[in-house]
Amino acid sequence: MNSNETICINTAAFYALLDQVIERVDEKYEQSKEPKWIDGNEVMRMLNISSRTTLQSVKDSPDVTVSIMSKKIVLYDRQSILNYIENHSKRK
Repeated sequence: MNSNETICINTAAFYALLDQVIERVDEKYEQSKEPKWIDGNEVMRMLNISSRTTLQSVKDSPDVTVSIMSKKIVLYDRQSILNYIENHSKRK
């Protein structure tokens, strides 16, 4: 295609094409996006902890947002865990 060529397209076709492009970009973005809610195993991996007791201490922290689905299903807000890590980091 020569860089001096002009493509003509009617308005309806242009907007239909634009909608398809936006939809495709949204799909790609959603695939790469981290989930908002994560389980305890993922939290333990992020914090590099192996103890369920330590996980319970994190859960009890006012800095961490949790969603308790049932007695055995607890989900953690990913961003609150990242904030927890940031707030508990030590500067040297």
